[in-house]
Amino acid sequence: MIFTIAHKEFRTLFSAPSTWLILGVLQFIFAWFFLARLDAYLQIQTQLAMVANAPGITLSVAAPLFGTLALVLMMLIPLFTMRLLAEERRNQTLALLLAAPISSSQIVIGKFLSLVLFLALIIVCSTAMLFILGLGTHLDFGLLLSNAIGLWLLTASYTALGLYLSALTKQPIVAAMSAIALSFGMWLIDVGSADSGSGLRTLSPSAHAQSMNSGLVVSADLIYFALFITTLLLLTIRRVNNNRLYA
Repeated sequence: MIFTIAHKEFRTLFSAPSTWLILGVLQFIFAWFFLARLDAYLQIQTQLAMVANAPGITLSVAAPLFGTLALVLMMLIPLFTMRLLAEERRNQTLALLLAAPISSSQIVIGKFLSLVLFLALIIVCSTAMLFILGLGTHLDFGLLLSNAIGLWLLTASYTALGLYLSALTKQPIVAAMSAIALSFGMWLIDVGSADSGSGLRTLSPSAHAQSMNSGLVVSADLIYFALFITTLLLLTIRRVNNNRLYA
């Protein structure tokens, strides 16, 4: 039943014209930054050739692009999560779903999986664009893979957060703005605490994605993402259960 819900939500995403518009704009933005970053690298390539152990094109071009894509997706994900529960409650279709012989966990996990798979498709398409660099130089595929995994875990965390906030209200705009504000706030914690080494930095998902952005897959970061996502999904399931009890 989980995969049935996920498949239904996935098809609904692609049936909306706004989804195709967002995908097109997103690919255009990524291509723009890709060409700009590549041009900047080519201008300093001769200087880098004279430096011992100079960073390769993967670290100089691809890794920063994943960071840019992470920021863009951080702002876009709430626009998708706001409709998963808040819009259904506003349109009074959530009551029909809750009346069906489906558990709350199946509803929440199915909706979560649909958006995570959709985001994985965006990450795959963006990563495929970077393979063009392999036509003219050597690519560090391990670094590309770690960046893709880190970005996928980061977007999954933002999805879980947005889904929980979507379960708290019946106003999609409120859910979206709340998710953007919290995500941006956690990103600011990472940026503001990067130099001071504050313990607050460990609370930010983007801080745990930094090591993967540099090619390091640390078990502590994987555990953090697992706990972050699981906790928010459990809170969302509990909230949906309460809606079912008091509907």
